[in-house]
Amino acid sequence: MNILVFQHLDVEHPGIFRDFWKKAGHDVYTVHFNRDDAIPPLQDFDLLVVLGGPMDVWETEQNPWLVREMSAIRTWVRDLGKPYFGICLGHQLLAQALGGHVGLMKEPEVGLATIHLTEEGQHDPLFSKAPHEMEIFQWHGAEVQTLPEGAVILAANAASPVQAMRVGPHAWGLQYHVEMTDTTVAEWSAIPEYKASMEKALGVERAAGLESTLAPLLPGFNAMAHSLNESLFARLPPNS
Repeated sequence: MNILVFQHLDVEHPGIFRDFWKKAGHDVYTVHFNRDDAIPPLQDFDLLVVLGGPMDVWETEQNPWLVREMSAIRTWVRDLGKPYFGICLGHQLLAQALGGHVGLMKEPEVGLATIHLTEEGQHDPLFSKAPHEMEIFQWHGAEVQTLPEGAVILAANAASPVQAMRVGPHAWGLQYHVEMTDTTVAEWSAIPEYKASMEKALGVERAAGLESTLAPLLPGFNAMAHSLNESLFARLPPNS
């Protein structure tokens, strides 16, 4: 497969998914929007993966590339009908680009949280091997507040009711993070916006201990990512 990755921050990369893709022999091309990279011809790729970032979808004046990124997402999903997988900001961009609405949460959701699959989620192919209730890792202060046309909620919790969604038959977004490695928390904590949201949500003491809290859970999160990756690629058409 030829995978196109939209990345917004050097340290917010595909994480553990890079290992899965390398082992499977997939080709990966990354557009670094923080470096103002150009978007290549979309028809050359089989899957679009859009990652997280500290910016919000409405901050187009500070990040003008968001406009062309959302245009590319619309073209990819609506016009080309190709498979899409978004994480955190990538989840929110999917909603906003296709006519939904993203807004600020009352309080950031950072650290460990529990989500549950909806009835639709329990029957969605992406979650075919997932338990109905999952402990996951969060780091966000915005959320999808209005679904785009053709979207269904696949997972939810009390803090944010759209934790996962599918738009049409082939575009998925996850609000939570599954791509973590053993360096993720340290790398993200060095980003001022992320550190501020972490300390606001957890307090300074708990924020300082987040890396050690996450460490013993990492094998389980990596297994969750592997299951999602396998389910996703099982849904992709053969590479032409």
